[in-house]
Amino acid sequence: MALNINTIRAQFPALSLSDDGKARIYLDNPGGTQVPRQVLERMERYLIHTNANHGGPFRTSIESDKVLEEAHQAMADFLNANSANEIVFGANMTSLTFAVSRSIGRLLKRRDTILLTRMDHDGNVGPWLHLAEDLGLKVRWLDFDLETYEYDPVQAADLFRDGAVKLAAINYASNCLGTINNVKALTEIAHQSEALVFVDAVQYVPHGPTDVQDVGCDFLVCSPYKFFGPHQGVLWGKAELLEKLEAYKVRPADNTAPGKFETGTQLHEGQAGTLGVLEYLEKIGETMGAEYHGLFPDFCGRRKNLHAAMLAIQDYEQTLSKRLIAGLQNLSGVDVKGISNQNDFSRRVPTVSFTVKNQNPEEIANKLAAENIYVWHGHNYALEAIRQMGLEESGGVVRIGPVHYNTIEEIDRTLEVLKTCW
Repeated sequence: MALNINTIRAQFPALSLSDDGKARIYLDNPGGTQVPRQVLERMERYLIHTNANHGGPFRTSIESDKVLEEAHQAMADFLNANSANEIVFGANMTSLTFAVSRSIGRLLKRRDTILLTRMDHDGNVGPWLHLAEDLGLKVRWLDFDLETYEYDPVQAADLFRDGAVKLAAINYASNCLGTINNVKALTEIAHQSEALVFVDAVQYVPHGPTDVQDVGCDFLVCSPYKFFGPHQGVLWGKAELLEKLEAYKVRPADNTAPGKFETGTQLHEGQAGTLGVLEYLEKIGETMGAEYHGLFPDFCGRRKNLHAAMLAIQDYEQTLSKRLIAGLQNLSGVDVKGISNQNDFSRRVPTVSFTVKNQNPEEIANKLAAENIYVWHGHNYALEAIRQMGLEESGGVVRIGPVHYNTIEEIDRTLEVLKTCW
C-alpha cells in the first residue's frame, strides 16, 4: 500500500473536527468530499491577489487569467486531454450537461434515437429526457442485471445494432451501485454505429485514473467537488466537436472553445481551488505513487504524477471496500446492492449501497448521524436504478461512500454503530 494515510489526513483540516467529543466520520463522499489545504490556499490567494474579471490589461486581470489557464491545463493533464482548450468549466456537471445537450441537439433531427442507462445519476438522464421531449426524439434504455449489477454487453450491442442510436449517454461508475462500467467497450460499440458518446464520470474520477484518449468517448463530465476540490463542474470534449457545436451564449462572448461554453463570468476562485486539488494529487503521485509511474510510460511530469496518484488511491480504496462489504455481509438482514465478491472489486468503486430487511433507510442514516457518522439515504438522484430495483416506495438505500482519506478504523466504527441500528 503506497499511501501514507496519516500524512494525507493531516492535509484535510475538516478531518480533525469533532462535535460534543465525537470525531466526524465523513462517509458522505459520493455527494461531495472534504478539501485539502492546497484548495483553501489557492482560493484565498486568488481572492486576495488576483480577484478580477477576464481579459483586462491591468495586473489583477492578467494574473487572474494566468490562474484560469493553468487550471484548464491541469485538468487536461488529469484527464489526458490533448489540449487545455478541450476543458470547459461550469457551475456543476448537471448545468454543463443541460447546456451542451442543447448544443448537441442541433445535430439531431426529429425521431432520431438516443440511448440512456438505468444506472446513471439523473444529471445524465434528465437533460436528455428534456431534449427528447423538446425535439421529438426516441429514447432507448440500457438496463443492468439485477444479480450482477452490471450491464449485459450483448443487450448493449443489440440496442445499437440497427444503427438508429445517434447519441449514447452512459455512466463510468454508478453513484448508487458502485459498478465501474466498461465505457471503452460501450464507446466502441456506439462508434460502430457512428453514435456520439457522452460519459458521466462524476463517480469514477475520484477513485481511479481517467484517460479520455483510452476511453475514446466524445464528451466526458466530472465534478471537482467530488474529488476533493470546490463546487465546480468540468466538461471535456473533443476539440473538433466543441468547435462544431453552436454554443448558447451572449453575443460578445468568445466564439471558440472553451470560452464559448463558459457562460457569463465564471467562478474564478473555484477554478483556482480546482488547480489546488490537482496540485495536491500531483504531490501524492510524486511522493507516494512512484511504484505506479512505470504503468504510464507515455506520460511525464504532472500528467504522470496525477495518474500514478489515482492508481495508488484506487488500490488503497479497495482495502476499504473489502472491509466495509465484508462487515455489512455479517450483519443480519443486510442486502448489498452492488458487486460484493472480493475477486471482482476492480470493477467497483467504494461507494456501497444496501438495504436492511424491514428497516427504513432514513432511520438508519439518522442513527448514524447521531453518532457523527455521515452517510446518505434515499435515491441519491439515481432514480432509474432505484426504480429498477423496486426500492422507490420503501425509501431507497443507505449509501456509505469512503474515499482515500478514510481509514479502516472509521469503517470498523461505522460497522459497530450499525449493529445497534436495528
